[in-house]
Amino acid sequence: MMTGVVNANGEAMLRIVIGNLAAHRIVIDALIDTGYTGYLTLPPSTIATLNLPWRGSEEGILGDGSIQMFDVYSATIIWDGEFRTIKINESDAGPLLGVGLLYGYEACIQTISGGIVTVRALST
Repeated sequence: MMTGVVNANGEAMLRIVIGNLAAHRIVIDALIDTGYTGYLTLPPSTIATLNLPWRGSEEGILGDGSIQMFDVYSATIIWDGEFRTIKINESDAGPLLGVGLLYGYEACIQTISGGIVTVRALST
């Protein structure tokens, strides 16, 4: 099980350890975005800091229905205590954790400032 917190803006946040193939790692706080179907977005500065390998580009549909191209990178994260390699979409929006990463998990959010966010694997 992983835990996070609801910030003063009412946003559910989860702390993630992310790194590159050379084992350079940093800790980020990612906002859980249930409208984002990908795995994780990172700003260009974080992608550059980690020197993440570029994997290509892909289209994404934004909340307003517009289509945007995103550069895609590869990174390794620690997810539920295990290393996992995932796709990262570059975005100026900041770190967003999408439902692609949450698939197979239950997310519970106490929707008050300082509330607890829990993410745990669903039993299969």
